[in-house]
Amino acid sequence: MKRPTAVCLMGPTAAGKTDIAMALAKRFPFELVSVDSAMVYRGMDIGTAKPDAETLRRVPHRLVDIRDPEEPYSAGDFVRDAAAAITEISAAGRIPLLVGGTMLYFRALTEGIADLPPAAADIRAAIDRDAARLGWPALHRRLASVDPAAAERIAPADRQRIQRALEVWLSTGETLSAMQQAARRDAPRVDFVRFALRPSARAELHRRIESRLERMLDDGFVAEVAGLMSRPGLDRDMPAMRAVGYRQYWGHLAGDCGADEAFRLTLYATRQLAKRQLTWLRKASDTIFVDPLEASAIDAISARLAGQFV
Repeated sequence: MKRPTAVCLMGPTAAGKTDIAMALAKRFPFELVSVDSAMVYRGMDIGTAKPDAETLRRVPHRLVDIRDPEEPYSAGDFVRDAAAAITEISAAGRIPLLVGGTMLYFRALTEGIADLPPAAADIRAAIDRDAARLGWPALHRRLASVDPAAAERIAPADRQRIQRALEVWLSTGETLSAMQQAARRDAPRVDFVRFALRPSARAELHRRIESRLERMLDDGFVAEVAGLMSRPGLDRDMPAMRAVGYRQYWGHLAGDCGADEAFRLTLYATRQLAKRQLTWLRKASDTIFVDPLEASAIDAISARLAGQFV
């Protein structure tokens, strides 16, 4: 049986992914699948730049509004849901177009996701004690002695990833790299055509980020956060509320900072998110890069797709 083909449209926040996806959906028999860890949540509309109801009516997006913000949603959940969506869309004779900026989700779907052990508080505490005594660079060298491949990918100052890699090894006796390699072998049997939006002018991307934040506030983002805060089962430490913008304006409404400071903190956090997304994309393989600031971006993607599907 022929393997299904899915198209990935990746890019940093505010790069114009939704607009390009909507234009492509007019040219090809696409059905959209959201790859966004915040758009899965109902009631988080303005701060996620979620397409409005009319847009979603005209071009439905799968994996949007599928959880309440009190509920967790993991990369593993996404892989399961996205794989099912790809199968259903392909069986209907259409083409899945996966659109978003949650790079962890893209990687988990295309490369597989390791079945890692849960966090072990006692092991983490022991690692932290060693780090306090020896320093994180020493623990990075320890990691290199047991899992050289992981140590090569992880910076000596990246405490969180060093800790997790050592924790996996100490918990299971297997290295993180070996588990990830096994996950890649078990990745969904799908042929992925990858496009990445990479703006040529970082200053223009920053301008778009600021402009979008201003529109969010004009559209009632603060009231949206206030409504979420009023939900009895939701608190600021839940995964949904760690999304950029929600965390900062929850703090503002809780009295931690003023409105101007919340704006500054959100703007900074969003720019840092875009930087991380672009860094991830630079390392992506088998990916066609397109400048979304070019007027010909949609035509360039369409020309590539025409050779694939027409």
